[in-house]
Amino acid sequence: MAGCNTDCVEKPMARGFEILGRFVGRHPWCFIILPMLISACLGGGFYFLADREANGIEEMFTPMNGPAKDERRVVKEYFPQNDNEFSRLRLYTEGTFASLIIVTPTANILTIPAFTKIVDIDREVKAIEVGTFNFSNLCVKKGDVCVSNSIFDIVKTPNVTTTTIDYPYHDNIFIASEIGGVKLKTGSTEIESAKAIRLFYFLKEDNQTVTTMWLQKFIETASMMQQEEGMTISYFTSISREEEFEKSSDSIIPLFSLTYALAITFSITSCIRLDCVRNKVWVATFGVLSAGMAVLSSFGLLLYCGMPFAMTVATAPFLILGIGVDDMFIMISCWQQTQVHGDVEDRMAATYKEAAVSITITTLTDALAFYIGLLTPFGSVQSFCMYTGTAVLFCYLYNITFFGAFLALNGRREKSNRHWLTCMKVPEPVENSEKYNICCVGGAYDHGTGKEEPMPINNFFKTYYGPFLTNNWTKGFVILLYAGYLGSSIYGCFQIKEGIDLKNLAADSSYVGSYYDNEDEFFSEYGPNVMVVVTDSEFQYWNESARNSLDVCLKSFEDLKLDGRSLIAKDMTLSWLHIYVNSRAVTNPNDQTVFMNSLPAFLQPSGFTQDVNFTDNTIYASRMFIQTVNVSTAVDEKNMLNELRETANDCPVKLVVYHPAFIYFDQYAVIVSNTIQNIVVATLAMLVISLLLIPNPICSLWVTFAIASVIVGVAGFMAFWHVNLDSVSMINLIICIGFSVDFSAHISYAFVSSNKRTANEKAIDAVYHLGYPIIQGAVSTILGVVALCAAESYIFRTFFKIMFLVISFGVLHGIVFIPVFLTFFGICGDKVGNKEDVKGRPITLSQIGHMLVTQTR
Repeated sequence: MAGCNTDCVEKPMARGFEILGRFVGRHPWCFIILPMLISACLGGGFYFLADREANGIEEMFTPMNGPAKDERRVVKEYFPQNDNEFSRLRLYTEGTFASLIIVTPTANILTIPAFTKIVDIDREVKAIEVGTFNFSNLCVKKGDVCVSNSIFDIVKTPNVTTTTIDYPYHDNIFIASEIGGVKLKTGSTEIESAKAIRLFYFLKEDNQTVTTMWLQKFIETASMMQQEEGMTISYFTSISREEEFEKSSDSIIPLFSLTYALAITFSITSCIRLDCVRNKVWVATFGVLSAGMAVLSSFGLLLYCGMPFAMTVATAPFLILGIGVDDMFIMISCWQQTQVHGDVEDRMAATYKEAAVSITITTLTDALAFYIGLLTPFGSVQSFCMYTGTAVLFCYLYNITFFGAFLALNGRREKSNRHWLTCMKVPEPVENSEKYNICCVGGAYDHGTGKEEPMPINNFFKTYYGPFLTNNWTKGFVILLYAGYLGSSIYGCFQIKEGIDLKNLAADSSYVGSYYDNEDEFFSEYGPNVMVVVTDSEFQYWNESARNSLDVCLKSFEDLKLDGRSLIAKDMTLSWLHIYVNSRAVTNPNDQTVFMNSLPAFLQPSGFTQDVNFTDNTIYASRMFIQTVNVSTAVDEKNMLNELRETANDCPVKLVVYHPAFIYFDQYAVIVSNTIQNIVVATLAMLVISLLLIPNPICSLWVTFAIASVIVGVAGFMAFWHVNLDSVSMINLIICIGFSVDFSAHISYAFVSSNKRTANEKAIDAVYHLGYPIIQGAVSTILGVVALCAAESYIFRTFFKIMFLVISFGVLHGIVFIPVFLTFFGICGDKVGNKEDVKGRPITLSQIGHMLVTQTR
């Protein structure tokens, strides 16, 4: 197995970085000034931020190539909208509208006092003016009259308690979308009481500027409406989702300063020394600054290039900060392993030889994981992955230039034995003397090795944690712990829900949430009224056999069931063809000439003009409508969409099913398959990289095991933490792969490369060298995102939750599960852990430790 080891990639790379390190050490000011100038220039790209912001819900959170978008093009082509003959049922978009839901949770809303208040609210809305425009100028019309809410046509205030209202249809008017929380009289379709009324105000789309201003004025007016005791009012407009989505990003702006304060504090704390010369406070500060410059440069560059900036990208700086600080720890760790009395150029060369190779590989895994995310059809994922992947590369570039140059300057200060704060020379401490003033004396080092003194926590892992972990009783507990972890994770995977709830795109305090909640509670009995479009221009509507085939198809829709529940309401299908054939408008519907000549006279008075594309005596397309029911959850929406499309495809007539909501439902059709695709592709890519880094088949198998185990754990515990599988969580599952490699690959390699005799000793040796760097990297990354847990937006909280799971499970595998499991396969170490290098020279433990401690993030 030793023959499997090769350094054909790593060795030339290390030699190249050794040369670079020496050059940076010789000319540090060039590598400080040049990155700052580049960062300043590229940062100018933020001038275009407002133009590049892409917060369209459809654009960012629905599949770019979703079938519903093709279906919408078909409907738009055959049935263009007409504002002067408005019909909400026939819209191929949501339309431009405002809406109110008035609720009396504990009482009947169909009373004179409540209805009087509703009439007053309606009057107040219609009185809203924008300049010289009022509602009557902007409303959609039927004929020359503004389209009204049907409830006002049915009920007049004095007669509200005596008017008979049927449900869901009243005199062929579908009122289930306007009256909610309905209780019917026993054995009747007559409404006994109701708890909610919904009002719609649709506007023309020919003057978007004015209509947008009117909708904003509506929001302002609705927010100040007087609410009677026992009555609540929620409101919504067609621009609300996107406006509130944009505002939700404002909630995290204060968190940036908090996050960077935490990161700087942790970095300084981790790097602080009780030695006024060896203290790395300024080094840590510049490490954080380097990460900030990486974000500025990468974002600016992509903004210059015109890359859309989705709101999900706002989470990237938090992640990049964690990665940048992580790389900083590696550089500092390698620096501390060099000879303190050596030339700065030599120390930089030695540091780069070890650290730069490691951070190159870990950067490659992280960046590749992000760029693989570009394969997804979601704009929000593509935008995040492009910005974050590029930021990772800039973070790497600035770490080996800007940060490395400051490390060299700090090395010059240390070589001169100057104070970290005042830069004044201080005397060195007397050897073996513990009595010296930490403020006035400094420059201590290990006289045995000539290196800086080791951190006490490393000895903790060697003396206490390692022996405890390899105890047989502890191993038994770890096995039980892993079995519980794996079982819980697999169970959680089967409980996970798909799709993003649109109300979660707004901040928690947004008015949008209460509207959606009321809609779900009072208006979810009836789902979308779906168009069934016949797209075959050669379909023979006058042929009885063809009509029967179409009727069978419509009957197939009505017979659909989900979990024993009907999916389509019986006897609520609206078909112009059925009404036409059974009317007196056509004397012989089986005769082509009679059928076509009689059709125009039927369509106009019947209101079906918009449902038949009839030109030059040819019917190019026509549509019917079916009413869905029992669609109240995301699972119901997904199953409904799949069943409708499958039924349409199985029909001998060319059919297309469509509703504007299908644009959002499409995410259910691709989210699972795309997530699996990205995970598989990224995992294979990580395996290739791990084979280059750890050219040993046994190690690669353990890396594969860790990746799969961490992904299963994160996916399973997502469900327990109420996180759906959507485009936001998909981003984090991609990140999961890169981080699981970081935490698992090097611990496996440390074990099999150790020259210790027994498996237990190899495990102790591995955690001794790698335990503290793993903890440092994990804490720095979590601190980079922990402030997001306080965000008011679901997107940012989800990012924190999954990153917390990824890091926590990664650390758990890296310093608990993997070391224990490897002790059961100690023979692997015997096969790989050769005590001699390729030239036959013995390798010392300190050399192995030096190599391993620098190859971890």
